[in-house]
Amino acid sequence: MRKGFLVPTALVLAVSFGLAALSAPIVRLSLDTSINPISRDYTLRGLDKAEEIGASLIVIEINTPGGLESSMRDIVSAELSSTIPIAVFVSPKGARAASAGTFITLAADIAAMAPGTNIGAAHPVSLVGTSGGEEGSTEAEKAANDAAAFARSIAEKRGRNVEWAEKSVLESAAISAEEALQNGVIDLIAEDFDDLLLKLDGYTLPDGRTITTEGLPVMTIEPNLRERLLGLLADPNLVYILFILGLYGLIYEFFHPGVGFSLAAGGICLLLALFGLQILPVNVVGVVLILFGIGLIILDAFTPTNGILTGGGVVSLLAGSFTLFDIPDRAVGLSWGTIIAVVAVTTALFAFVISKALLIQKKPVVTGREALIGRRGVVRRELNPKGTVFINGEYWNARSSGERIPAGANVIVERIEGGTLIVREV
Repeated sequence: MRKGFLVPTALVLAVSFGLAALSAPIVRLSLDTSINPISRDYTLRGLDKAEEIGASLIVIEINTPGGLESSMRDIVSAELSSTIPIAVFVSPKGARAASAGTFITLAADIAAMAPGTNIGAAHPVSLVGTSGGEEGSTEAEKAANDAAAFARSIAEKRGRNVEWAEKSVLESAAISAEEALQNGVIDLIAEDFDDLLLKLDGYTLPDGRTITTEGLPVMTIEPNLRERLLGLLADPNLVYILFILGLYGLIYEFFHPGVGFSLAAGGICLLLALFGLQILPVNVVGVVLILFGIGLIILDAFTPTNGILTGGGVVSLLAGSFTLFDIPDRAVGLSWGTIIAVVAVTTALFAFVISKALLIQKKPVVTGREALIGRRGVVRRELNPKGTVFINGEYWNARSSGERIPAGANVIVERIEGGTLIVREV
């Protein structure tokens, strides 16, 4: 009787343990992009999902050049307050956790790197390569000290190398995976995701919790459709190009109204650019300078300034482009190559249009009575000195500029006086 009771009990316990294992999966996230509001939303959504399903471990695979400080701080805050152990793994081989990625890696319960990866260079830099303004300025020093203090606090919280964390900000220090392990910046090196899980099985955290990975299912959380779309629009280079193309489309439609293709294409580009401008930190002065610059270039096509307005427009367009995005990390900001290419194409395009307009202005009039000057015709009624000539399929009153011209003679128009053509025989 006792045996019959024990067997079902054992089965119930086995099933319970199996269900418990299935209900506590390992959640896997991938940050293979810059740190921006969209990648932040994706990461926070993944952490919330892990809390909701009671995950046993969260693994964030990271490969980033850096990103926005505000988005980075939100992710770090979520890491530090998570009740589920978080492992940040810099992978695959050749990946990096630079700038904002350094802070995210340091803030994890477990920091791991693949061979051939690197971490560091977390010094705050502006879009044009200086620290919050001119190097050594008060604002630059404030920004660097603030970031260094944040890095120290994270390192102290996780028991990592505080001195190196500070150096990564103040001196832009960067190290390899092996150096990071030797200097106490990370906890382990793993070849890949599977090797990481193998090494984490039985790993004990400083707070006494032991991680179990063997036999647990892995739930990979992918970016949803919204995050994928807006993730593309989080690229300042793409947003900048869409913004300029949208303006081109609207300008072309305004001056050459037709079936509306350029209006539709320009409108779509401009709407997509506006979505991106909502995601990224935008400098309104930069937008105004770009619009003012394009306006000057267009105006030069209708005014005889011999390119003076175009020169001013190019300067304004360059200034607006360089100040369009307020992104403190040059690695993820608007690239100089994109700016120079767009401004060069714009300048060449409008220079071509302006040159054609000037050529047209210099051409002789080809419509109206003035178009008859230099044309040849035939005398229909003798010019003595007045008569009638046939030119361009029409009869005209004419007067000879010299002697009498008989009917049937060929003449050429010299000038026009009132409604009378002044002609001479040829």
